[in-house]
Amino acid sequence: MRRVVITGTGIYSTIGTNLDEVRNSLFVGKSGIGIDPFRKELGFMSPLTGIIAPPDLKQILHRKLRKGVSEQGEYAYMATLEAMAQAGVDLEYFEKNEVGILFGNDSSTTPVIDAYNKIIEKKDTSLVGAGSIFQSMNSTVSMNLSVILKLRGVNFTVSAACASGSHAIGLAHMFISQGMQDMIICGGAQEINAFSMGSFDGIGAFSKRIDQPTKAVRPFDRDRDGLVPSGGAAALIVESYESAQKRGAKILAEVLSYGFSSNGDHLSVPNVSGPQISLERALKMANLSAKDVDYVNAHATSTPVGDSNEAQAIFNVFGGKTPISSTKSMTGHEMWMGGASEIVYSILMMHNDFIAPNINFNNPDEFSAQINIIPQTIHKNLNIILSNSFGFGGTNSSLIIKKG
Repeated sequence: MRRVVITGTGIYSTIGTNLDEVRNSLFVGKSGIGIDPFRKELGFMSPLTGIIAPPDLKQILHRKLRKGVSEQGEYAYMATLEAMAQAGVDLEYFEKNEVGILFGNDSSTTPVIDAYNKIIEKKDTSLVGAGSIFQSMNSTVSMNLSVILKLRGVNFTVSAACASGSHAIGLAHMFISQGMQDMIICGGAQEINAFSMGSFDGIGAFSKRIDQPTKAVRPFDRDRDGLVPSGGAAALIVESYESAQKRGAKILAEVLSYGFSSNGDHLSVPNVSGPQISLERALKMANLSAKDVDYVNAHATSTPVGDSNEAQAIFNVFGGKTPISSTKSMTGHEMWMGGASEIVYSILMMHNDFIAPNINFNNPDEFSAQINIIPQTIHKNLNIILSNSFGFGGTNSSLIIKKG
């Protein structure tokens, strides 16, 4: 089994569109949540959302290559460029070496709606446009980036709800550790448009605390009333230790293990045993005990049942001393992207010696009172961290990384 390391990271999120901005936001506990007036017009029960400005790719990407890129693909392209720059790889490197891509993405809503509306209005499918199919498929991100970057390695999309980005990194670890690839670009991307969130709003999943948007997301807090949708993209350059050494690349972190499980229980309601198995498997695969982990970046989305069950799983494995926080308290729930972005956030904490706060945590409930939730930024040397990601259908992923 080969060692697997991370040599580049990139981020495009509601708390910053580059690593420096995001690091600063994490340190001060800055929220990226606001109100979307368009959602009010559409009759959403909750117009709360993460706020993010789309990038302008016209100056950096040829029109021919842009036509198939979806909203989340734009975010992913920007994040990938930043990760490539940090890792010291470019298009010439990709032309000379076989590099793969694995991205987490589980929807692409607006292109489908746009195509439907055009067909209904014009009664002519030829007017939909050549780029529509490449924007509307779940594999839109990995598909487009593989062509834009001329990648020739493994190439597919991981669709696993809100654990998609985490599973993508876990699978990259498996491919590289077993010698099937030397380098993989991986990450997660999430569209943030209103149409993609209508069904979630319809089941009452979102917080209604619209009078104070930045205080709406309250992971582990007794008074939480639902999540706030968000999005963007995160990208990582993951490669074998030998590959990084050969290139003379700076190693940011090492991926020690990938734990996973399925609840096999309910489509939308999580349980305790599934996440606990994922946590325990990650520790076992890394040959670590709970006391070896310096920090847990919790999945905690601010839903009543989800947070309670995760708190119980964490307590059952780690007890009450390990520092815990959910960066979703600032970013909102980045869904398909979250499992990848939270690894980027954790690496930023590692290399700047702090734990980002679980903001809006004022009153614990009976389960969160048992674990060590960090409500304000603390300075701490972090060597080993674990990041949780759980999704609809009971899919669970836990990643353990070590500081490079």
